[in-house]
Amino acid sequence: MSKDPSPNSSQHILVTGAHGGIGTAVVGLLEARGFTVTPWDLPEHDVTDTRAVETAVRELDARTPVSGLVHTAGILHPDSALNPDVNALHRSLEVNLMGVVAVCSAVARRMTARGTGSIVAVTSNAGSVPRSGMAAYGASKAAATSWLRTLGLECAPHGVRCNIVTPGSTDTSMLRGMWPEGEDRGADVIAGTPEKFRLGIPLKRLAQPTDVAEACLYLLSPTSRHITMHDLRIDGGATLDA
Repeated sequence: MSKDPSPNSSQHILVTGAHGGIGTAVVGLLEARGFTVTPWDLPEHDVTDTRAVETAVRELDARTPVSGLVHTAGILHPDSALNPDVNALHRSLEVNLMGVVAVCSAVARRMTARGTGSIVAVTSNAGSVPRSGMAAYGASKAAATSWLRTLGLECAPHGVRCNIVTPGSTDTSMLRGMWPEGEDRGADVIAGTPEKFRLGIPLKRLAQPTDVAEACLYLLSPTSRHITMHDLRIDGGATLDA
């Protein structure tokens, strides 16, 4: 006897940054729940190539309409505001802001034409709280968050929701890449770094990529049908009331 198809199988979700820690977790969770998933990442899909993104979204949507988007693509280049790294700033804005604009607007136009769809973009809690040594990253994430809220406002009359997930420190290769090679600085991250004005994590644990993936799934689902332009913070309380 053949199994009945999953009730989610008719839902086609595009996931960018699909080979990263959070992106991989999102793809795995959605596939486990029976969604049809299209994973995008480098080198085939460069979110900063606006024309290529538009073409790829148009062709993908024509084959199988995209009902949901989870945009996780992003980079982190530590730098100082006092002594700016112009290259780090330009690259951060190119990927973390303009990549969001290219992908999310291309998908949103097709969703609004159909009158349905859900967009979830993963940014960072660094976009709302200043962090020493993370000037370009925080600025690019703050800009992306602001832009996404405006997109959500413009999409809302068309029945399309646009929400934001802002993780804090998450146990991924991006986070571990900031630590000295071979060292595990997880306990230090949890405790906080007072000399850098960085608060610790009240829940006393690093987020796992699956924690972020579950939040994305919730915002994609009909359970959150009356939620849009929301910033869902997944950071164990690290930003307190910010």
